[in-house]
Amino acid sequence: MSQEVLIVPKRDTFGKAAIRDLKKSGKIPAVVYGLNEPPVAIAISPKVVARVLASDAGMNSVMFLQREGTDIKRHVIIKDLQRDPLTGRLRHVDFMRVDMALKVRVKVPVRLVGIPIGVKSMGGVVDFAHREIEIECLPSIIPAHIDVDISNLAVGDSIRFEQLTLAPNLVFTGDAHQVICSVHGKAAEEEVVAAPVVVAAPEPEVVKKGKKDEKK
Repeated sequence: MSQEVLIVPKRDTFGKAAIRDLKKSGKIPAVVYGLNEPPVAIAISPKVVARVLASDAGMNSVMFLQREGTDIKRHVIIKDLQRDPLTGRLRHVDFMRVDMALKVRVKVPVRLVGIPIGVKSMGGVVDFAHREIEIECLPSIIPAHIDVDISNLAVGDSIRFEQLTLAPNLVFTGDAHQVICSVHGKAAEEEVVAAPVVVAAPEPEVVKKGKKDEKK
Protein backbone atom coordinates (compact mmCIF):
# COMPACT_ATOMS: atom_id res chain seq x y z
CA MET A 1 0.00 0.00 0.00
CA SER A 2 1.37 3.37 -0.99
CA GLN A 3 1.71 6.02 1.70
CA GLU A 4 2.55 8.74 -0.80
CA VAL A 5 1.20 12.16 0.13
CA LEU A 6 -0.31 14.16 -2.73
CA ILE A 7 -0.60 17.85 -1.86
CA VAL A 8 -3.35 19.44 -3.93
CA PRO A 9 -4.94 22.90 -4.12
CA LYS A 10 -8.67 23.41 -3.73
CA ARG A 11 -10.53 24.65 -6.80
CA ASP A 12 -12.73 27.70 -6.35
CA THR A 13 -13.35 28.61 -10.00
CA PHE A 14 -15.15 26.54 -12.56
CA GLY A 15 -16.05 26.55 -16.23
CA LYS A 16 -14.09 26.31 -19.48
CA ALA A 17 -11.95 29.39 -18.76
CA ALA A 18 -10.94 27.99 -15.37
CA ILE A 19 -10.01 24.65 -16.93
CA ARG A 20 -7.87 26.41 -19.54
CA ASP A 21 -6.06 28.26 -16.75
CA LEU A 22 -5.50 24.96 -14.94
CA LYS A 23 -3.98 23.40 -18.04
CA LYS A 24 -1.63 26.36 -18.43
CA SER A 25 -0.39 25.72 -14.90
CA GLY A 26 0.15 22.03 -15.67
CA LYS A 27 -2.88 20.71 -13.75
CA ILE A 28 -6.27 19.14 -14.45
CA PRO A 29 -9.55 19.29 -12.50
CA ALA A 30 -10.39 16.58 -9.99
CA VAL A 31 -12.90 15.90 -7.22
CA VAL A 32 -12.78 14.10 -3.87
CA TYR A 33 -15.91 12.46 -2.48
CA GLY A 34 -17.13 9.63 -0.27
CA LEU A 35 -17.69 8.64 3.37
CA ASN A 36 -20.88 10.74 3.53
CA GLU A 37 -18.91 13.98 3.30
CA PRO A 38 -19.45 16.79 0.78
CA PRO A 39 -17.41 16.53 -2.43
CA VAL A 40 -14.46 18.90 -2.76
CA ALA A 41 -13.16 20.20 -6.09
CA ILE A 42 -9.38 20.14 -6.38
CA ALA A 43 -6.64 20.39 -9.01
CA ILE A 44 -3.84 17.88 -9.58
CA SER A 45 -0.90 17.31 -11.89
CA PRO A 46 -1.65 14.64 -14.52
CA LYS A 47 2.00 13.52 -14.23
CA VAL A 48 1.40 12.63 -10.58
CA VAL A 49 -1.70 10.64 -11.49
CA ALA A 50 0.16 8.88 -14.31
CA ARG A 51 2.88 7.85 -11.84
CA VAL A 52 0.27 6.35 -9.51
CA LEU A 53 -1.40 4.50 -12.38
CA ALA A 54 1.97 3.06 -13.45
CA SER A 55 2.54 1.52 -10.00
CA ASP A 56 1.78 -2.13 -9.23
CA ALA A 57 -1.58 -1.34 -7.61
CA GLY A 58 -2.57 1.16 -10.30
CA MET A 59 -5.99 2.72 -9.73
CA ASN A 60 -6.34 0.78 -6.48
CA SER A 61 -3.31 2.47 -4.92
CA VAL A 62 -4.22 3.83 -1.50
CA MET A 63 -2.56 7.21 -0.91
CA PHE A 64 -2.83 10.28 1.27
CA LEU A 65 -4.43 13.36 -0.21
CA GLN A 66 -3.55 16.58 1.59
CA ARG A 67 -5.16 19.90 0.74
CA GLU A 68 -2.67 22.67 0.17
CA GLY A 69 -2.25 24.99 3.18
CA THR A 70 -3.70 22.49 5.69
CA ASP A 71 -2.47 19.55 7.75
CA ILE A 72 -5.49 17.43 6.92
CA LYS A 73 -4.63 14.17 5.15
CA ARG A 74 -7.18 11.65 3.91
CA HIS A 75 -6.74 8.18 2.49
CA VAL A 76 -8.11 7.98 -1.05
CA ILE A 77 -8.12 5.75 -4.12
CA ILE A 78 -8.70 6.69 -7.73
CA LYS A 79 -12.29 5.77 -8.53
CA ASP A 80 -12.67 7.05 -12.09
CA LEU A 81 -10.73 8.72 -14.92
CA GLN A 82 -11.73 10.75 -17.94
CA ARG A 83 -9.43 10.89 -20.94
CA ASP A 84 -9.45 12.85 -24.17
CA PRO A 85 -10.92 10.45 -26.78
CA LEU A 86 -8.40 11.57 -29.41
CA THR A 87 -5.15 12.07 -27.49
CA GLY A 88 -5.75 9.78 -24.51
CA ARG A 89 -4.57 12.51 -22.15
CA LEU A 90 -6.09 12.74 -18.68
CA ARG A 91 -8.88 15.29 -18.40
CA HIS A 92 -10.44 14.65 -14.99
CA VAL A 93 -9.91 12.40 -11.97
CA ASP A 94 -12.36 11.21 -9.31
CA PHE A 95 -10.82 10.35 -5.93
CA MET A 96 -12.83 8.40 -3.36
CA ARG A 97 -12.18 8.80 0.37
CA VAL A 98 -11.64 5.49 2.16
CA ASP A 99 -11.67 4.50 5.81
CA MET A 100 -8.92 1.97 6.44
CA ALA A 101 -11.23 0.12 8.85
CA LEU A 102 -14.08 -0.21 6.33
CA LYS A 103 -14.26 -2.50 3.31
CA VAL A 104 -14.36 -1.07 -0.20
CA ARG A 105 -15.56 -2.55 -3.45
CA VAL A 106 -12.98 -2.38 -6.25
CA LYS A 107 -12.13 -4.01 -9.57
CA VAL A 108 -8.80 -5.80 -9.74
CA PRO A 109 -7.00 -6.96 -12.92
CA VAL A 110 -6.96 -10.68 -13.68
CA ARG A 111 -3.59 -12.13 -14.75
CA LEU A 112 -3.44 -15.44 -16.61
CA VAL A 113 -0.59 -17.72 -15.58
CA GLY A 114 0.79 -20.61 -17.65
CA ILE A 115 0.24 -21.96 -21.15
CA PRO A 116 -2.82 -24.22 -21.53
CA ILE A 117 -2.42 -27.83 -22.66
CA GLY A 118 -5.00 -27.03 -25.29
CA VAL A 119 -2.66 -24.46 -26.79
CA LYS A 120 0.61 -26.39 -26.51
CA SER A 121 -0.64 -29.80 -27.61
CA MET A 122 -3.94 -29.26 -29.39
CA GLY A 123 -3.38 -26.09 -31.38
CA GLY A 124 -6.09 -24.20 -29.52
CA VAL A 125 -6.34 -20.48 -28.75
CA VAL A 126 -7.11 -18.65 -25.50
CA ASP A 127 -10.18 -16.40 -25.28
CA PHE A 128 -9.58 -13.93 -22.41
CA ALA A 129 -13.16 -12.77 -21.85
CA HIS A 130 -13.10 -10.91 -18.51
CA ARG A 131 -9.91 -9.12 -17.49
CA GLU A 132 -11.14 -7.70 -14.18
CA ILE A 133 -12.65 -9.17 -11.04
CA GLU A 134 -14.83 -7.22 -8.62
CA ILE A 135 -14.01 -7.84 -4.98
CA GLU A 136 -14.68 -6.37 -1.54
CA CYS A 137 -11.96 -6.02 1.08
CA LEU A 138 -10.17 -3.61 3.39
CA PRO A 139 -8.23 -0.87 1.56
CA SER A 140 -4.95 -2.07 3.05
CA ILE A 141 -5.13 -5.50 1.39
CA ILE A 142 -6.36 -4.67 -2.10
CA PRO A 143 -4.31 -6.98 -4.34
CA ALA A 144 -2.48 -5.61 -7.36
CA HIS A 145 -3.93 -8.47 -9.44
CA ILE A 146 -5.53 -11.89 -9.16
CA ASP A 147 -3.55 -14.75 -10.74
CA VAL A 148 -5.48 -17.49 -12.57
CA ASP A 149 -3.61 -20.69 -13.48
CA ILE A 150 -4.76 -21.83 -16.93
CA SER A 151 -2.03 -24.42 -17.63
CA ASN A 152 -4.40 -27.42 -17.29
CA LEU A 153 -7.05 -26.15 -19.71
CA ALA A 154 -7.66 -28.35 -22.74
CA VAL A 155 -9.62 -27.36 -25.84
CA GLY A 156 -13.23 -26.81 -24.79
CA ASP A 157 -12.36 -26.05 -21.14
CA SER A 158 -13.06 -22.76 -19.38
CA ILE A 159 -12.66 -21.12 -15.99
CA ARG A 160 -15.46 -19.16 -14.31
CA PHE A 161 -15.22 -16.73 -11.43
CA GLU A 162 -16.98 -19.20 -9.13
CA GLN A 163 -14.06 -21.62 -9.58
CA LEU A 164 -11.48 -19.22 -8.15
CA THR A 165 -10.11 -19.61 -4.64
CA LEU A 166 -9.48 -16.14 -3.24
CA ALA A 167 -7.55 -15.15 -0.14
CA PRO A 168 -9.66 -15.40 3.05
CA ASN A 169 -10.16 -11.66 3.39
CA LEU A 170 -11.24 -11.10 -0.22
CA VAL A 171 -14.91 -11.46 -1.14
CA PHE A 172 -16.04 -11.81 -4.75
CA THR A 173 -19.01 -9.53 -5.53
CA GLY A 174 -19.59 -9.91 -9.27
CA ASP A 175 -21.39 -12.45 -11.44
CA ALA A 176 -19.91 -15.79 -10.38
CA HIS A 177 -21.05 -17.56 -13.55
CA GLN A 178 -19.14 -15.34 -15.95
CA VAL A 179 -16.34 -17.04 -17.86
CA ILE A 180 -12.90 -15.56 -17.26
CA CYS A 181 -11.21 -17.40 -20.09
CA SER A 182 -11.61 -20.46 -22.28
CA VAL A 183 -9.65 -22.44 -24.84
CA HIS A 184 -11.11 -22.89 -28.29
CA GLY A 185 -9.95 -25.11 -31.11
CA LYS A 186 -8.90 -23.47 -34.34
CA ALA A 187 -11.77 -23.44 -36.80
CA ALA A 188 -11.37 -26.25 -39.32
CA GLU A 189 -11.36 -25.23 -42.93
CA GLU A 190 -14.72 -25.91 -44.39
CA GLU A 191 -14.64 -28.01 -47.50
CA VAL A 192 -16.67 -26.47 -50.22
CA VAL A 193 -18.43 -29.25 -52.07
CA ALA A 194 -19.73 -28.27 -55.47
CA ALA A 195 -23.38 -29.09 -55.92
CA PRO A 196 -23.97 -31.63 -58.69
CA VAL A 197 -25.19 -30.10 -61.90
CA VAL A 198 -28.47 -31.64 -62.89
CA VAL A 199 -29.09 -31.58 -66.64
CA ALA A 200 -32.77 -31.65 -67.35
CA ALA A 201 -33.82 -34.19 -69.94
CA PRO A 202 -35.49 -32.65 -72.97
CA GLU A 203 -39.22 -32.76 -72.86
CA PRO A 204 -40.65 -35.27 -75.34
CA GLU A 205 -41.93 -33.71 -78.50
CA VAL A 206 -45.68 -33.77 -78.71
CA VAL A 207 -47.00 -34.42 -82.21
CA LYS A 208 -50.43 -33.01 -82.68
CA LYS A 209 -52.72 -34.87 -84.97
CA GLY A 210 -54.41 -32.59 -87.45
CA LYS A 211 -57.64 -33.16 -89.42
CA LYS A 212 -57.26 -35.12 -92.60
CA ASP A 213 -57.91 -32.98 -95.63
CA GLU A 214 -58.65 -35.92 -97.89
CA LYS A 215 -62.03 -37.51 -97.66
CA LYS A 216 -62.20 -41.13 -98.05
